[in-house]
Amino acid sequence: MVPSEPATVGVPGSERAPRVTSRPPADRPLLMVDVDGVISLFARGWDRGEGSFHSIEGIPHFLSATAAAHLLALADLYDLVWASGWEERADENLPHLLGLPAGLPFLRFQRGPSTPRRGLQGAQAGSLEAHWKLSAIDAYAGPRPLAWIDDALDDACERWASARPAPTLLVQTRPEHGLGEEEAALLTSWARSLQAG
Repeated sequence: MVPSEPATVGVPGSERAPRVTSRPPADRPLLMVDVDGVISLFARGWDRGEGSFHSIEGIPHFLSATAAAHLLALADLYDLVWASGWEERADENLPHLLGLPAGLPFLRFQRGPSTPRRGLQGAQAGSLEAHWKLSAIDAYAGPRPLAWIDDALDDACERWASARPAPTLLVQTRPEHGLGEEEAALLTSWARSLQAG
């Protein structure tokens, strides 16, 4: 589905009245973080490395301690933002289960029938094939450099990333593996290259 309106940005602890948070200073890139397939692992042949099962809203999730450790390290280089269908539930559940930072901003997605998008920076306006997260990510990021880690990136994401005027890195994960050493090394190297440039 493609969002019909730009999403709002939620403030943890204000789920009943979401509002747009002020954006942090633009001296560091953003890291848009999906949950399912990045931290919560699934799929046939999945890697039950370090982590544990948790019931979240009655649904069992295997949460990767390895992914959490990588995110903690990446928080030194990036401003982390939850970019997941979990929305506020990411901040409600993951910090105390995995030791991740609490109070991270999260994107709230508008879901509705496929409609043309307006105002995307560099993306083709009116595209009906766009990824359902693009409008919210684009609206939040503005002109800032960003990396986005997700297990469901598609061609629309690639076109959007290549058309953005700001540096943009897409990191695809496998849902059975999530955020591992290889993806963390790529994200670290890319953020450091921006600092050096």
